[in-house]
Amino acid sequence: MSDDRLIVALDVPNVIEGLDLVDRLGDAVSFYKIGLGMLTGGGLALANELKGEHGKRIFLDLKLFDIGATIEAAVRGVAQFDLDFLTVHGDPHVVRAAKEGAAGSNTKILAVTILTSLDRDDLDAAMIAEGPIPDLVQTRAGRAFEAGADGVICSPNEAALVRALPQSEGRLIVTPGVRPAGADVGDQKRIATPAQAIRDGADHIVVGRPIHRAPNPRAAAQAILSEMASPQAQRPNGS
Repeated sequence: MSDDRLIVALDVPNVIEGLDLVDRLGDAVSFYKIGLGMLTGGGLALANELKGEHGKRIFLDLKLFDIGATIEAAVRGVAQFDLDFLTVHGDPHVVRAAKEGAAGSNTKILAVTILTSLDRDDLDAAMIAEGPIPDLVQTRAGRAFEAGADGVICSPNEAALVRALPQSEGRLIVTPGVRPAGADVGDQKRIATPAQAIRDGADHIVVGRPIHRAPNPRAAAQAILSEMASPQAQRPNGS
């Protein structure tokens, strides 16, 4: 039985390559992320096939942002497919509308705090509020929880801060930007190892390129799973 705390990002161009990667990973992986880049390559059809025919859990990472009525309608459309996770931006009005759209379904709404590819210079260029990124992430996470989010997306660097929030009890923390020791960082700027992310409070980690670009993706996934189950990933309180 695979450990669904590992979510593998299907960051490949199309359905054919996505199905090939899923086949190569086999029963080692049970949870997959399909993002915006794959959507135009048949991503929604792939999500439904993996969910319905292969028994996989699916995280649809669309990072929706719009006026409330549009968000509610879009989420209601997605929720009919009974996928597991859906991302929206963490602004409270977006989260509230998404929760309305997901009502009556099993789809959990995850709020994006600050993208893991951004640093303070990027936020300054976008005229985002001043202050250290960890503080901003913690504040946005708290407001998203208060708006009803089932969980948040944050970098592993901020997982412990988010987990320390009283509002985080019973909520999910999902961390992209996870890289095994020695792996190529790519465009990520706030990263950690799988063990550190789990130890700091993440419920799920998202890993893409270090698995799908590996010569043996299944072996790469199994190495990450082993690290997640190691003593180094044990949380201080034993939870």
